[in-house]
Amino acid sequence: MRRLAASGAAGAAGAAAAPAADSTDCAQGRSPRPRRLIDLCALWDTGVSSPAAGWKRASGIARRRLNEAETLSSVQEAQLERLEAARPGRLGSGERGPVLRMARQPPPPSVHAAILLCLLSLSGAIEIPMDPSIQNELSQPPTITKQSVKDHIVDPRDNILIECEAKGNPAPSFHWTRNSRFFNIAKDPRVSMRRKSGTLVIDFRSGGRPEEYEGEYQCFARNKFGTALSNRIRLQVSKSPLWPKENLDPVVVQEGAPLTLQCNPPPGLPSPVIFWMSSSMEPITQDKRVSQGHNGDLYFSNVMLQDMQTDYSCNARFHFTHTIQQKNAFTLKVLTNNPYNDSSLRNHPDMYSARGVAERTPSFMYPQGTASSQMVLRGMDLLLECIASGVPTPDIAWYKKGGDLPSDKAKFENFNKALRITNVSEEDSGEYFCLASNKMGSIRHTISVRVKAAPYWLDEPKNLILAPGEDGRLVCRANGNPKPTVQWMVNGEPLQSAPPNPNREVAGDTIIFRDTQISSRAVYQCNTSNEHGYLLANAFVSVLDVPPRMLSPRNQLIRVILYNRTRLDCPFFGSPIPTLRWFKNGQGSNLDGGNYHVYENGSLEIKMIRKEDQGIYTCVATNILGKAENQVRLEVKDPTRIYRMPEDQVAKRGTTVQLECRVKHDPSLKLTVSWLKDDEPLYIGNRMKKEDDSLTIFGVAERDQGSYTCVASTELDQDLAKAYLTVLADQATPTNRLAALPKGRPDRPRDLELTDLAERSVRLTWIPGDDNNSPITDYVVQFEEDQFQPGVWHDHSKFPGSVNSAILQLSPYVNYQFRVIAINEVGSSHPSLPSERYRTSGAPPESNPADVKGEGTRKNNMEITWTPMNATSAFGPNLRYIVKWRRRETRETWNNATVWGSRYVVGQTPVYVPYEIRVQAENDFGKGPEPDTVIGYSGEDLPSAPRRFRVRQPNLETINLEWDHPEHPNGILIGYTLKYVAFNGTKLGKQIVENFSPNQTKFTMQRADPVSRYRFTLSARTQVGSGEAVTEESPAPPNEATPTAGTVPAAEVMDMAWDNAAPPTLPLTTVSVTGVVSSTDATATAATTEATTVPTIPSVAPTTMATTTVATTTTTAATTMERPPTTTSETKMPESAPDRQSIWNVTVLPNSKWANITWRHNLGPGTAFVVEYIDSNHTKKTVPVKSQVQPVQLTDLYPGMTYTLRVYSRDKEGISSTVITFMTSTAYTNNQADIATQGWFIGLMCAIALLVLILLIVCFIKRSRGGKYPVREKKDVPLGPEDPKEEDGSFDYSDEDNKPLQGSQTSLDGTIKQQESDDSLVDYGEGGEGQFNEDGSFIGQYTVKKDKEETEGNESSEATSPVNAIYSLA
Repeated sequence: MRRLAASGAAGAAGAAAAPAADSTDCAQGRSPRPRRLIDLCALWDTGVSSPAAGWKRASGIARRRLNEAETLSSVQEAQLERLEAARPGRLGSGERGPVLRMARQPPPPSVHAAILLCLLSLSGAIEIPMDPSIQNELSQPPTITKQSVKDHIVDPRDNILIECEAKGNPAPSFHWTRNSRFFNIAKDPRVSMRRKSGTLVIDFRSGGRPEEYEGEYQCFARNKFGTALSNRIRLQVSKSPLWPKENLDPVVVQEGAPLTLQCNPPPGLPSPVIFWMSSSMEPITQDKRVSQGHNGDLYFSNVMLQDMQTDYSCNARFHFTHTIQQKNAFTLKVLTNNPYNDSSLRNHPDMYSARGVAERTPSFMYPQGTASSQMVLRGMDLLLECIASGVPTPDIAWYKKGGDLPSDKAKFENFNKALRITNVSEEDSGEYFCLASNKMGSIRHTISVRVKAAPYWLDEPKNLILAPGEDGRLVCRANGNPKPTVQWMVNGEPLQSAPPNPNREVAGDTIIFRDTQISSRAVYQCNTSNEHGYLLANAFVSVLDVPPRMLSPRNQLIRVILYNRTRLDCPFFGSPIPTLRWFKNGQGSNLDGGNYHVYENGSLEIKMIRKEDQGIYTCVATNILGKAENQVRLEVKDPTRIYRMPEDQVAKRGTTVQLECRVKHDPSLKLTVSWLKDDEPLYIGNRMKKEDDSLTIFGVAERDQGSYTCVASTELDQDLAKAYLTVLADQATPTNRLAALPKGRPDRPRDLELTDLAERSVRLTWIPGDDNNSPITDYVVQFEEDQFQPGVWHDHSKFPGSVNSAILQLSPYVNYQFRVIAINEVGSSHPSLPSERYRTSGAPPESNPADVKGEGTRKNNMEITWTPMNATSAFGPNLRYIVKWRRRETRETWNNATVWGSRYVVGQTPVYVPYEIRVQAENDFGKGPEPDTVIGYSGEDLPSAPRRFRVRQPNLETINLEWDHPEHPNGILIGYTLKYVAFNGTKLGKQIVENFSPNQTKFTMQRADPVSRYRFTLSARTQVGSGEAVTEESPAPPNEATPTAGTVPAAEVMDMAWDNAAPPTLPLTTVSVTGVVSSTDATATAATTEATTVPTIPSVAPTTMATTTVATTTTTAATTMERPPTTTSETKMPESAPDRQSIWNVTVLPNSKWANITWRHNLGPGTAFVVEYIDSNHTKKTVPVKSQVQPVQLTDLYPGMTYTLRVYSRDKEGISSTVITFMTSTAYTNNQADIATQGWFIGLMCAIALLVLILLIVCFIKRSRGGKYPVREKKDVPLGPEDPKEEDGSFDYSDEDNKPLQGSQTSLDGTIKQQESDDSLVDYGEGGEGQFNEDGSFIGQYTVKKDKEETEGNESSEATSPVNAIYSLA
């Protein structure tokens, strides 16, 4: 039992009537009587009955065709009688005529079979209540409740778990088959079954191989009423094989030519995730030119010289084992006509011609040819891919022949090289083509797409619970491409081999049961399959013979407020389905009709509670096996009403104010009175006193001004009244007698009278009350209607205080009652007593609802809302709204629905598309005017990534970012979110977040750190959230050592050639400078200074100039040192400062790709300088420098190139240093300290020599004494430790081997560079343990494989190592 809440406005919230069957039910696949699953929709579809006739005609047709269904039992006939008696909107005697006359018209013969099939399903399934007591008492065949997926892939490191859970009464037992044969669990000690479950557990803690248990498993759950089957579960063990061993030669390719680096990952289960990185674990930057294909290969549309700066290694990540396999790295050798990789050409508008690369028309790298085909299954994702080569890099565009791409499902990936269509359906089949184009031409490739489908359900069979003698059916309908076949089984055996059952008939995808008995209980399986998959469903047929039972507590007490609506519940159960009747006070006829309405589920609704409705109500459920009853006691309570409400008051500051609130309520209910101030709970302080019927405020202050609400509530309802308190400041004493008289609120008007009654107007006349020394300024006329909001008063109109009669304009179909309130400067009077009621006649609505909106609450829907019309605009009974919608700018027909509320949700809409919306009011008198069309939008989704995200660095201080709006905004863009972080190697700075407006597509960032790079992540935002992000990094500095603190990277300011004209002849001075450069071998590198003579800059007075050329030569050592090498070459001017303002002592410390510059000057503080340098190609570059920033680092130099440099004042260019000439070292120079010159090494060699000398002396003494010592035998034994080789050629990594690899070279920044070795990270793995985990670290023991020939090939380089030096001394 349950009761509706009866609060102030809750009277109408009680019962939602059960609607009769209509066309909407059929359109949504619902049956009008869900408890019995009677398919009246099938009747409507055949044309025998229409939805407008509803249950009336359906019941009449069912009765007329009883003679044709000879197999129907008397029980079914009785149920038809109950069906007609209990249907909603039952006809009276005067209404049966037209229906019977229509029923006498003979239906077409073609529908006889459909009628018979419908009659056979009238006694549909009985719903079993969820009450545990009933569930435990009723016998039920088994039902599979949980099972593993069809393709069950397991981790070989864990125990295997194959789930199978089922329910039934009695509890089912379980057994399994493996590969269609009985699986004897008792014979395998590793296999066990969980208690009270069919779940298999295979334990490998005591050994065993998981691969031995691969196969196809199926679970059987059985009790005495039948057998249920699980899906056929295919068990597979995850595999992550190693890469095959291979030696990869360097890939030689001409600049501008296409290139494909094949990955060919090992076949894993499931397939691994492929990604490309360098051997140093740096990700390969992908763009329109270089990208990874879906097959894992890396495609270069055209190769550029900068592609040679890194190597390329394919990586495979396996999901179950959480390991990463790395393939041997590819190295590229790019043949080019321009050997210098000038970074300035990367942003050149015609980069290819600037580098001498010939332009080519596009050609497809994948797929090959001009046409191909692809098959995809329904519901899966379709991925089409086109990768093209060409110079310049081609652009890819996608099209569909004969139509547009599905905008709601299509998504472009991999820089438009891939087209993904999600959730493919049959209409997505057809021909798609990709168009690759550049300025040299275009080419296209056509892909023919065929959509097939594994079986999917149209009608999945459901459990069927019948009473003895009833009929029913099981339906198994599925579709697919090709069309699936249907096979029926019973208790796990084919239906053909099951014992014959005369009460069962198979008609294709339907099994019909007639006159079922207790022995008909079984579990049926429907297996529908085609070449792409299968579906298996269990549905049991259970025959129950249960007398009626009540499911709710007995003798409930329901209390309800007078004049409210309520509903009394009486849940019941029985088989056959019982009939239910209600009685009051144990006597009288069945309650139905008038003020009562009985729902199909047994609930009794009382539309308006009156005093005489109080009493005891009895519900009685009856079937052929017996009856059951329950009682509900209904008590009717008086409503809570405030009969003396607080009044508006005007009080002076410091006076006392009393607000009255007298309440009338039901004495049996507990009353609570509370106060609100400005709609917030009022705190009762020392200056306030709260009594049962009033609130007193002492010493009124300005803060007490506001609205006061009295709330009177019980546990069933509440009432409230509001008044406003105005606080005045102190005023002067009145000067005349009238002003001295006390003023008060006016008395209430009286004697209200209605005259001049018309359809849309009435005259209201009243007698004013006393004004209490303050003239009445206004009258407010209020009205109340008893249909929508009974008891609630609304303002109708306002009139001047000089009138006492007015004509009121009325709305149709409203039962009016009026009252008048007088107002003067002190406040408002009490409302007058209500007038008599006056009802206007009805009419069609003259307006439509306002504030019509269409907004998506989800990405695939649109919620249409509006402000509901009130009682004065309804104009008639049964106000409803006709909602129409259609896609904007399409020719599709309008969709429509009739709604009684104020919202309607349109489902299955595309993402953020405009819709035309119309909402029209309608009542029983007709429709309202033609509504206006409102544009709404379906739900938004996350936007795609912003397009063409560009990062530029025009100078040292700023970085410019630019981007284009997303291609698919999927909604209203509300802005962009930019996240960026500075990083320097492995160090990361603090992440900074910037939010931009939706119109902003540019951002300039002021660099706080000129040395670090920045990583930028940009995403667009809709109201749903942030979408897909795109990540870019600021331009990378040259691959050199990290600049020291205080240096400023050189930024290219301008590129221009020096004038080739000969400079003027000026006095010349020659200066010679010699520097020393340290190296890693025993030979120190001397920096030879060549003295040359050059003129001074023309803008400076004749002076002494020094041009210094520093040539550096180094020899690469075979041993790699720990610390980074340094190359130093200094040029210094005289130490003494000149008398006038000047720049001197310019020092250059060059390396292969950068140089540090310092100088001295006697200019004022804050002076800005400019460093100007020119390479041998006559390209001049300048770097602005602040006074306090030294040294200055030039970071864009080329190895082995000669430069001239000078420093001058930015404000006074005439103040300049002399011109310095220097040369950078070659790229492969290895300048490390020679170990032979180190003090610790010399000391170690001396100690070893002393120890060897002592041993020789001991041996000599021993021989001189006559002892024997096998010198010759020991002579052939090598002193160094042997490498303990294993059969596979690997050796364990230990501290003894912890030395640099032989044959490696050390770069200027101290990193080891690989030369002719073809080793990769995979070569250091053995078995399944030479793998990476997801964070890049090694798994297992670190082992190394080296060929003996390679070791012998490096013998020459070992001569200089410390160990060989020891051997030579020994």
